[in-house]
Amino acid sequence: MSTQQATRIIDETSARVREILLDAARLPDWNSAFLSIEDPGGTAADREFAIVVRPGLRGTWRYTVIEDERIDTAWKVPGFAETGTWQLRPHSTGRTLVTHGFEHRGPLARVLANAYRGVAEVRLDRLAQRATAMGPAPLPHVEDDPGQL
Repeated sequence: MSTQQATRIIDETSARVREILLDAARLPDWNSAFLSIEDPGGTAADREFAIVVRPGLRGTWRYTVIEDERIDTAWKVPGFAETGTWQLRPHSTGRTLVTHGFEHRGPLARVLANAYRGVAEVRLDRLAQRATAMGPAPLPHVEDDPGQL
């Protein structure tokens, strides 16, 4: 078993970071370990998604906890399982303090332990890059009611 944790400030709102993390089908766009995740529609906790990871191993992905400031995930392929946590702490500047940690188990996890050193930091850096690439979050729609302006 191996564990890692890292923290970064992401130059985006916690709502936008949460949106990125809950878009399972797009996770392979910024997490290179994933080749594909089939999104069955929706992101309810404990709904399983089919996943393919490098080098072509098939398994399952799921969200185990979905809260405003916490998202927990779990995925597994033969010989390897990961449980992960993303904690989002909004900052008054509109940025978000994100802490990501994970734990690996299984015989393949033991073999790959050295290859996963520093991966929590890499994931946070890629999450930040993904948020930047998406551009600023859209402003909420305000009806033509002067009282709301």
